Amino acid sequence: MMENKKVKLKFLGAAGSVTGSNFLVEILDKKVLVDCGLFQGDSNSEEKNFEEFDFDPSSIDFLFVTHGHLDHIGRIPKLIKDGFKGKIFSTPVTKEISHFILSDALKIMGFKERDGGRTALYSESDLRSSFEMWQTKDYGEEIGVDDVAKVVFRNAGHILGSAMVEIRPFGREEKLVLTGDLGSWPNPLLPKTENLEGVKYLVMESVYGDRNHESLEGRNKHFQSSIEKTIKKGGTVLIPAFSLERTQVILFELNRLVENNIIPSVPVFLDSPLAIKLTEIYRNSSKLFNENAQKLIQEGDRIFSFPKLKITESAGESRKIEDNNNSKIIIAGSGMSQGGRIVRHEAEYLPDEKNTLLLLGYQAVGTLGRLLQDGEKGVEIDGKMVKVRAEIEYIDGFSAHRDSDGLVEFVGETDGDIKKIFLAMGEPKAALFLAQRLKDTFGINCVAPKVGESFILDF
Repeated sequence: MMENKKVKLKFLGAAGSVTGSNFLVEILDKKVLVDCGLFQGDSNSEEKNFEEFDFDPSSIDFLFVTHGHLDHIGRIPKLIKDGFKGKIFSTPVTKEISHFILSDALKIMGFKERDGGRTALYSESDLRSSFEMWQTKDYGEEIGVDDVAKVVFRNAGHILGSAMVEIRPFGREEKLVLTGDLGSWPNPLLPKTENLEGVKYLVMESVYGDRNHESLEGRNKHFQSSIEKTIKKGGTVLIPAFSLERTQVILFELNRLVENNIIPSVPVFLDSPLAIKLTEIYRNSSKLFNENAQKLIQEGDRIFSFPKLKITESAGESRKIEDNNNSKIIIAGSGMSQGGRIVRHEAEYLPDEKNTLLLLGYQAVGTLGRLLQDGEKGVEIDGKMVKVRAEIEYIDGFSAHRDSDGLVEFVGETDGDIKKIFLAMGEPKAALFLAQRLKDTFGINCVAPKVGESFILDF
């Protein structure tokens, strides 16, 4: 019988909060990070991003990246800047996506710096170094953490290329799995989250741990009716959308509605340079789609294109959208209205009751999106007060995260004698609710760690 050995797990971010994903796993003398993301949501978050890491970056041997959202990758170049010299691994498409996401973030930081803001979190040189150190592995390919552990990426079904990080310390069959974000199901584009085997310890997201989404059918009907109602009034539909995954799902759904003559054909402006680039990655990665999406493509459907879709890459083209006084749909970043082109459109269109702002997913506390969701009748945009007369509608069924029932289902489908579940990447209320639900359902010990907490795992 093999002697039991210890693994140390420390929560450095996304504990008691949704953002800032950053977990440290120590196996003997090897130090492994999973994710190194930005804290997002308010001014306090920005301050946290500039703080020193709670470890010596030069002591880290490996960094495994679950997916390309900024709250999972946003401090990677800072990690390099502060001395990291180890190896970075992700799936191939996550690396490709991350390059665009981090480059865009650096550009935005540069704008803020020129406007009198603080110095950027990292430089172009740090960004370049990150990708020189960054290697890729497909789902299921084994990665050796020297001679102390084996790591494999499993499909998380959250966004394109998203992965769960499966760690087998000391050659044991029992595993520590860090899920990153888990995809909701059914999903119009991506396959269902891969089933896991032999799990002993599970670090799992809990964003929607205390609530459920609308059904896919209900979501689509709500989306359709909101658009139809606004067009009938002669208004404009504003959709603040995350450039990654959310935009592609919206385009997929609009493709279905327009090409089947379910809604009137009006101009649809995709007004986000980053979303335009990422949509091209999606087009070139159809082998990662689910069977239904692949079948539509094989039958000749250009699933992200349809009549009257207009791509506006330049700032000048974006400004000209306002010259169109007829009904239209504008899709622009950012998804929580924290900067990006959508903010200028909101200043223009929120005062008119004919218009509709569609919030398609989670809006973090402290964001403009959350203020609008909570019913504020006046908001400050670029230093000016803007009256809110437009209709504000919230549809949470577009979330790329599993809801409470989905998370319970995931645990139920996970094979292994699970000793403990750590609930991270969620606000305390959601994580604690889910912890109790999992205890009641499966009798598994569940905890919702705080930032800085460490746990010894017995292997």
